[in-house]
Amino acid sequence: MNSYLNKNRPPVYCPGCTHEKITNSLDRAFDRLNLSADKTVIVTDIGCSGLFDTFFNVHALHGVHGRALTYASGLKLADPELNVIVTMGDGGLGIGGAHVLASCRRNLDLTLIILNNFNFGMTGGQYSATTPTDAVVGSQFLNQAEIPLDICAIAQSAGATYIDRCSGLDADLPEKIAGAVKHKGFSIIETLGMCTGRYTKKNRLTPKVLDQMIIDSPERCGIIEENQRPEYGERYRALAKERNTFPEAVAIEKKITLKEYQRQEVVILGSAGMRIVTAGDIVCYAGLYAGMNVSMKNDYNITVLRGQSVSEILISPEKIGYTGIESPTVVLALSDEGVQRRKKMFATLKPDTFVLKEKSVTIPETRADVVEIDFRELKIKKQDWALASLGVMAKKENAINKTMLKHALKSRFSEKVYQVAMETIEKTTQA
Repeated sequence: MNSYLNKNRPPVYCPGCTHEKITNSLDRAFDRLNLSADKTVIVTDIGCSGLFDTFFNVHALHGVHGRALTYASGLKLADPELNVIVTMGDGGLGIGGAHVLASCRRNLDLTLIILNNFNFGMTGGQYSATTPTDAVVGSQFLNQAEIPLDICAIAQSAGATYIDRCSGLDADLPEKIAGAVKHKGFSIIETLGMCTGRYTKKNRLTPKVLDQMIIDSPERCGIIEENQRPEYGERYRALAKERNTFPEAVAIEKKITLKEYQRQEVVILGSAGMRIVTAGDIVCYAGLYAGMNVSMKNDYNITVLRGQSVSEILISPEKIGYTGIESPTVVLALSDEGVQRRKKMFATLKPDTFVLKEKSVTIPETRADVVEIDFRELKIKKQDWALASLGVMAKKENAINKTMLKHALKSRFSEKVYQVAMETIEKTTQA
């Protein structure tokens, strides 16, 4: 027999632990399949099952609890020729359940071996997602308040194309593992085993009991016919090949030359519905057309349609390393909500900072140069205040000028919307 086991790192499981039997069965499965060690990867997470990657002379990736399938998916998609085997305990199964479901739905060619010993054996024998309700475990009565999940039933309903369940002591386990690895698609083998270090000290669990548990459970022994479909990686690559047109990256060429342009820090303080982010985009576009480096950060509620909306824009002839606002040169105060979000900023503003304040907005005391404008009197709708403010900025050549603004608007909007925007901006000339 050609063994893949690492002689320098022999298994270190507790005496009688089923994990050691499964380790040897996996080794024999590799031998039966004659796998190339250089094209085989074992991916593990935390727990006793997480030791598997150290026991084999194949590639290995050890990750965080419950996340092994995410790493495995990346490996398989990056190199479809790899044989990727994931070992996961019932602890990782519960913690990473969403990733198990996603793998079942996706049907990527991975093999998941679940080493179910009904508890968190490594950390004290606490209950897991598969602990029987009547078991005695290290987490008091908590397992009595839940029912154990049947991962095989869940996997079938989620779309797994190959499912098997057996005792970890099954003499046919090497063949079962080999069958799962050979299957083209996502395969799961749930092995039931004994944790002699924790679980069996308080619960009667023997090889015969394991066999009876398998008999009493719905039969799972291979291909799930109703779930058969193309393997995800192959399907993904086929669909990708059909795509011959892709969105082109926005390219903005320098069209304006500015002399002695200094770094500008623009802060737009508004509320949801005032198109603050759009206004920030336009300022960035204006800077790009002048060949400048730009950055923008936005601050708004997750509810989107309510609360503050703040944009912070940097325009600089030098590369921008830190995107935080240090010394604003322009502040557009368009709503009380936005002002309240950055109220401490006003005390730090310099005398040469240009502050454009809408008449209805109250701002804290500041040394900055404050200009007030009444957009309502100009018959400008509230959702257009931010755009109109850009017109005032450009007119006074604070951070941007009229030429920069026009280039930005033409690039950002259709001709029809551009004309409407210019009409709004022209109204500010009356101010």
